Amino acid sequence: MEKITVGLNERSYPIYIGTSQHYGELVRKALPKISDLMVVTNDTVGPLYFEALKKQLEESGFKVCQCVLKDGEAYKTIDSFWEIQTALLENNFARDSAIIALGGGVVGDMAGFAASTYQRGIPFIQIPTTLLAMVDSSVGGKTAINHPLGKNMIGAFYQPKAVIADLDTLKTLPKRELTAGLGEVVKTAIIYDAEFFCYLEQNIDKVFSYDLEVIGRIVKNCCQVKASVVSEDEKEHGLRAILNYGHTFGHAIEAFLGFGTWLHGEAVGLGMVIASALGRKRGLISAQDDERMLQLCRKALLPVKIPENMTADDFIKHMRHDKKVRQGTIRYVLPTAIGKVDIFSDVTDEEIKNLINSLK
Repeated sequence: MEKITVGLNERSYPIYIGTSQHYGELVRKALPKISDLMVVTNDTVGPLYFEALKKQLEESGFKVCQCVLKDGEAYKTIDSFWEIQTALLENNFARDSAIIALGGGVVGDMAGFAASTYQRGIPFIQIPTTLLAMVDSSVGGKTAINHPLGKNMIGAFYQPKAVIADLDTLKTLPKRELTAGLGEVVKTAIIYDAEFFCYLEQNIDKVFSYDLEVIGRIVKNCCQVKASVVSEDEKEHGLRAILNYGHTFGHAIEAFLGFGTWLHGEAVGLGMVIASALGRKRGLISAQDDERMLQLCRKALLPVKIPENMTADDFIKHMRHDKKVRQGTIRYVLPTAIGKVDIFSDVTDEEIKNLINSLK
């Protein structure tokens, strides 16, 4: 088992990465004074893993309840958030209780947001069961629900007490979910680690055969990068914004198509292709590097074509709701080399229109 620490002084916490995780022991270590646990999951993951998790938690002295939500980004809503709060209240949960998020990024985001607000904050632990959640969304303390006008518009920064990533859970993950996770994996390599990018070029296809050695290295690398960035810039005042590479275009795609039509990682994949093309047009990267990024996205089976009915104006309209907008200006994270990105505030709408039209 690997252990990585997210260093945030008194709010630091461990990320455990391995197989056959001892959930009860690790949760008790993170929550020594807690008695009651609410496991928030969904109707896909719950039937697979809840009973085994409950047994381990009860053996470690916890009383365990369950809140089962509907599966999918389309249900990352105020109604689902309210459902979690209602379950906590109906079971008389107090401040000496905690939430366990058992599932992918949607479950983790909503459970974390519920934890941040219930009785002004109770502890929570992330147990991610998708590749995307393991490499990205479970680490860093971003919690949120969607609004019809924008993704993750209502939320809070609220750090978990621990993240427990059991690679065995990926064996039940559909291929499409693996692809979505690889969107965030490729992003990590592009923004921070050229050597990791080269490793992915040689090994990314092995993820689809569930090669645990490759998957383990990928999860570890991504968590190390995320932990390093979050430790330096928890609230996204500067460096952490680079983690949004591909997300400005990606969130616009999700909002336009309707949340849940594409998986988040799929939209990020296409968002990276568009951002890379913009970087090339601006002379920030070479045509060769742009092509390498495109080909890696293809190897990961990520979408690389803009939806036919989505126009440049649609992109601009939805990107105006992006959380990186400052004083009405959309800020774009663009590559300056493989392994390095920067933030640009001087991209014009005309540039975006020309770019999108050239890619369609």
